[in-house]
Amino acid sequence: MCPAISLGFDGIGDIIWAMSTTRCILFQGDSITDAKRSRQDGNDVHGLHLGCGYAMLIAAQLGREGDLSCFRNLGISGNRITDLYARIKEHGWNHQPQLLSILIGVNDTWHEFMRSAGVDIARFARVYSMLLNDTRQRLPACQLVLCDPFVLPCGVVEDEWRADIDQRRRVVRELAHETGAIHVPLQDAFDHALGIAAAEHWAADGVHPTPAGHALIAETWLAAVRKAGWL
Repeated sequence: MCPAISLGFDGIGDIIWAMSTTRCILFQGDSITDAKRSRQDGNDVHGLHLGCGYAMLIAAQLGREGDLSCFRNLGISGNRITDLYARIKEHGWNHQPQLLSILIGVNDTWHEFMRSAGVDIARFARVYSMLLNDTRQRLPACQLVLCDPFVLPCGVVEDEWRADIDQRRRVVRELAHETGAIHVPLQDAFDHALGIAAAEHWAADGVHPTPAGHALIAETWLAAVRKAGWL
């Protein structure tokens, strides 16, 4: 179990840090999860290991509510489902999380359209299923959270990307149902948000969220996990 760094205050109002062994919430995925996280070892009192994206926002909100969970972000920029599967033991199971959140899939689409190096839908489904089933065997008590991949109609995103992403979303939704995972419908959230502001407001290149986009992911994630009764 990963150690948690808990923020508290002493009798005169100074900030103190204490180690805890409460539950571990682990975020996995690609650059959207990575969000420029620090790779430095040691006591990270500033939370730089969480990056500057939705994982940090979720940890901040739950921490503000008094949740003493250990929050870990091990997303790696550029990852496809095959890359994540290759490292899930070291960067997933070995940390023994009580909750494992996964957001993956856009690079499987992007890399295919850009340089024919993506992962086709059938293989995406097969490898994702293997990852989840293997995780269930290794960590039977771990709560899985599966986030939909998403794109917005701007930047590098071409029209044909959306149909491909929609197929991957169906895979994620079906796998969530099959494995008892919590499903987070991010594409639906972004589609709705287009009625509030233009696509570039949420993801300037159509893929990587702006601060507002990361806030929307965090809000949607928290709503889904709370609705499931885990928080």
